[in-house]
Amino acid sequence: MKRHIGWKILAAIVCIPAFAALFGFATMYLWNWLVPALFNGPVITFWQALGLLILCKLLFGFPKGGHHEKKKHWRWNKERWREHMKTKMEHLSPEEKEKVKNHFDRCMTGRWGFKTREEAPGTTEE
Repeated sequence: MKRHIGWKILAAIVCIPAFAALFGFATMYLWNWLVPALFNGPVITFWQALGLLILCKLLFGFPKGGHHEKKKHWRWNKERWREHMKTKMEHLSPEEKEKVKNHFDRCMTGRWGFKTREEAPGTTEE
C-alpha cells in the first residue's frame, strides 16, 4: 500500500489541474454560448469561468459526507424500512402473510424485478 503512494500523489498532481481546466473551459464555453445570446450578458474568459465555479462552490456548499457516509445512510434507511414492514405484518395471519409475500414476488418479476418469471411462485407467462 505504501509503495503506491508516490503514484497516487503524481496522479493527483496531474488530475486535479486537468479536471479544473476541463470544468473551467466547459463553463466558459457554455456561458459564452448561452448567456450572451439569451440574456445579452457579457462574454467571459477562462479565469472568470474558473472563478465563477469556485464562487458557486463556496455559495452552494460542498457535498455532506463521503462515499462511506452515503452507504451508511442508505443502510440505515433499509433497516428502518425492514423494521417498519415487520411491525406492519405482525398482526397478519399466516395466510395473509403468504398472500402479501406472493403478491410482492409477482410484482418483483419481469424486466425491472429481482427475479425472472420462472423463479417467482404463482406467476405464469402471459
